[in-house]
Amino acid sequence: MKILAVDMGTGTQDILLFDSEVPVENNIKLVMPSATQIAATRIRRATANGRPLLLSGVNQGGGPCAWALEDHLRAGFAAYATPEAAQTFDDDLAEVERMGVRVVTDDEARRLGEVEHIVLRDLDLEAIRAALAAFEVPTEFDGMALGCLDHGASPVGYSDRLFRFDHLKRLVGEENDLRHFAYLPDEMPAYLTRARAMVQSARSQDGATPVVFLDTGPAAALGALQDPPVARTSTQLVLNLGNMHALAFHLQGTRIVSLYEHHTGEISREQIEDFSERLLDGSLAHQEVFDTKGHGVFYADPGAAHQAAEIVAVTGPQRGKIRGSRLQPYFAAPHGDMMISGCFGLVQAFGGRYPQHAEAIDRALMVE
Repeated sequence: MKILAVDMGTGTQDILLFDSEVPVENNIKLVMPSATQIAATRIRRATANGRPLLLSGVNQGGGPCAWALEDHLRAGFAAYATPEAAQTFDDDLAEVERMGVRVVTDDEARRLGEVEHIVLRDLDLEAIRAALAAFEVPTEFDGMALGCLDHGASPVGYSDRLFRFDHLKRLVGEENDLRHFAYLPDEMPAYLTRARAMVQSARSQDGATPVVFLDTGPAAALGALQDPPVARTSTQLVLNLGNMHALAFHLQGTRIVSLYEHHTGEISREQIEDFSERLLDGSLAHQEVFDTKGHGVFYADPGAAHQAAEIVAVTGPQRGKIRGSRLQPYFAAPHGDMMISGCFGLVQAFGGRYPQHAEAIDRALMVE
């Protein structure tokens, strides 16, 4: 059983070609620049060359590419975007035009003169297959497990931070298990515009391959739980410090007691310590996190909120932010590789949604 797992972040895209027939340590892994970093590099090149931009493709992760686009416009150069690509910068296309981007139809885009054409998409299977083929790695697989973080298309006037957090709370309320965050393509809510675009990219490039989607936060937590010292405990605090988002889960295995989400760049080491400790004793307030530019706090099981965690497991590329912390963090490295934590979680989630493959996947991952 071969599964291509792609965990699309802000700084990197982490790629695992999982093969259940070989030791998991021998699986092929790539840690490459994220789609938004690649787009930002291309936009900045166009700016340096004084060329107008045409952005086409689909909704993908923002951040770096949005900042590069703002710099391009401030430099006085034109930018055009097709409607789906424009959603990368705001789901409200009127807001995109207020930035200075002209939103054009596909026909209008074809009639533009000399422009630097950049295609936006979170998933580029052609590039991944080319990288694998360069090392004589077969490029066919039996499934795809995909992850990204999607704020969702919030209603006009409603906070996108609250909208994303409402989504997380809704899923936990439906079924309290990290694995419940995993979607099959036809189950995905319409408001998850970025996630749906990523899955649609998979289907358009390889329509016959089964796909599962899982948010990057739960994926990282599922991966961290595969680290033996974490797996041996009954109650955990799993903290994923990504390049843009910090998500903490108070867990009993895959069951969620409580969680908070913040922006990694907006939260200090001292706040991480304080918020995490108070999440565990049940005293951290939702409004306090939101008012410091975070998303919020949710107690899924208030009765268990005062239960101490046996381990504070930390993963994510910004984990060094709390090195030496009073939380006494354990830096989880499932199967020997912290940067692929999310991919291991994605693969496990794939097995949960395609039960016919679960036994082979769990055996290879040593998941009980």
